[in-house]
Amino acid sequence: MKNLITLICISCFCFISISAQNREKGREKIKTLKISYLTEELNLTPEEAQKFWPIYNAYDEEQHALRSRQRTELKKALKNSDEIEALNEGDAEKLIILKLSIDRQLHESQKKFIDKVKQVISFKKIIRLHVAEMEFGRKLMSKYRHKKD
Repeated sequence: MKNLITLICISCFCFISISAQNREKGREKIKTLKISYLTEELNLTPEEAQKFWPIYNAYDEEQHALRSRQRTELKKALKNSDEIEALNEGDAEKLIILKLSIDRQLHESQKKFIDKVKQVISFKKIIRLHVAEMEFGRKLMSKYRHKKD
């Protein structure tokens, strides 16, 4: 019996580990595709690219961490959608305050990014970057939807 429980625990651990690795590979693949897409859309010179990517990667990581924190906190408070009705007004207010705080941090992060990146690329390319990020997201979601069908 002990061996069976040990085997089940090891199997679960391996499954979770493989699942996490697959998710990480998927994220890395998307990140690589995004870098390629943005590079092409922005038409960066080698000099611009060398200065741009470290700034962009730091910004992208910060944005991802803030959004992830926002999702995590919301999921923690609401384990499923039925729990919205179970929230008291005080807890709901705390969630809204947290959301607004993270939104403010996202905005500040964007302002800092633009302050740094405007020294590397033109304002037109900054706008082009914004449009390209939106287009990449739309294309990714479209591909994901078609894959599910």
